[in-house]
Amino acid sequence: MTYHRIHRGAIAATLALGALAPVAAAAPAAAATAPAVACTSGKAGLAAKLTKDITAALKGRRSTTAVSLYDRTTKTTCTLRATQKYDSASVVKVTVLAALLWDAKKTNRYLTSREARLATDMITKSDNNATSALWRQLGMTKIKGFLAAAGMTQTVPGTGGYWGLTRITAHDEQKLLALLTAKNAVLSDNARKYTLGLMGKVISSQRWGTPAGAPSSATIQVKNGWLPRSTHGWRVHSIGAFTGNGHDYAITVLTHDNATMNDGVNTVQAVSRAIHKALNPTASASTLYAPTQTPREEIPAVPQP
Repeated sequence: MTYHRIHRGAIAATLALGALAPVAAAAPAAAATAPAVACTSGKAGLAAKLTKDITAALKGRRSTTAVSLYDRTTKTTCTLRATQKYDSASVVKVTVLAALLWDAKKTNRYLTSREARLATDMITKSDNNATSALWRQLGMTKIKGFLAAAGMTQTVPGTGGYWGLTRITAHDEQKLLALLTAKNAVLSDNARKYTLGLMGKVISSQRWGTPAGAPSSATIQVKNGWLPRSTHGWRVHSIGAFTGNGHDYAITVLTHDNATMNDGVNTVQAVSRAIHKALNPTASASTLYAPTQTPREEIPAVPQP
């Protein structure tokens, strides 16, 4: 599958506008008092540190940012705007794969070779055409059925085939990551392992976002999404699960109101570095993951079906 010039989620979501609209500058910050980061933890002092460090990471940034963290090891949670809705862009692709595997489980079948190929392209390369094919195959009934089974009640699937305009929240993305990282009745162990395996093989140019600052001792599983629209500027999101060698936590960071794509990337990564550092205080700089490529923020010249 040819890798296109821009993240494919941007193409599909932008099509919902009927045409490629110019990207507007990010809207000014609202006059109302911004919500505060709220953390709790079973480890003394950790909640206060995370609250302070995430708040500092967001200081002065124009992004409207939602954050959700859960660390099973220390029983730590952090939230910020966890129920605010955002256009999903390509992070919804993990939900599409989970829905496919959930549906296959009901008839106790394996994925076909076609489905496996599409799933691999959808997650590891963020291929839009593969996503559209699986979205059509599942249909709205099955997609909504999975969301109900997963308890993702705040997620609203995009209509008219525009999966990139699915409305998501950090709260629901964390529910999905929780299902992927612990035994449950919704997804089989094989389905969880398969999905996380693909998220662990995302191509290098898309391994930015929540992995920034993660310790090299953790297994990194990530899915990102980005798209520009004429309102709220760039949407830039990242969901990540960090497991193995004593690590067991998941991070969701959703943003919009970014003037450029890299503004959103920088916000996501600043928050992620603060979280990883707080959870892994003994990790040295040499063992922390640093994305090696900056994503390109080109706008496609020709929409694709």
